[in-house]
Amino acid sequence: MYLGALSDTCIDAITDHAAGMTSPLTQVHLQHMLGTVQRVPEDAMAFSHRDAFCSLNIVTKWADRAESDRHVRWTRDFAEALKPFARGVYVNFLGDEGEDRVKAAYGQDNYQRLAALKRRYDPENFFRLNQNIRPGGSGQQPE
Repeated sequence: MYLGALSDTCIDAITDHAAGMTSPLTQVHLQHMLGTVQRVPEDAMAFSHRDAFCSLNIVTKWADRAESDRHVRWTRDFAEALKPFARGVYVNFLGDEGEDRVKAAYGQDNYQRLAALKRRYDPENFFRLNQNIRPGGSGQQPE
């Protein structure tokens, strides 16, 4: 997810949940989004949310399949606690989470532009085994 800022409340939520990690294999990545990322216009390419302060990725890993419920629950609770601070998601951090999350990764305008490109170059949706953008769009033609 992208975070607009790192307020004290947001930092507390991150550190509180990170302190309760359920697996020593788990990682929490926090990457700043400043500099060149923010100098490129939002509509210049597919990468969106350029005005975010940072991205946060919760990478939960474990070895024992029997522990899956506990680790998944911790991850979901962590992500839920950060929702008040989050805006959008990074498409490469998504699992199989559905079309709404893919749309959130690109933002409405970029998603519509990409859907129009998909309609033009892949109307049969052959390239769909990823965070899929369905052929469609708002009728606008890609440049």
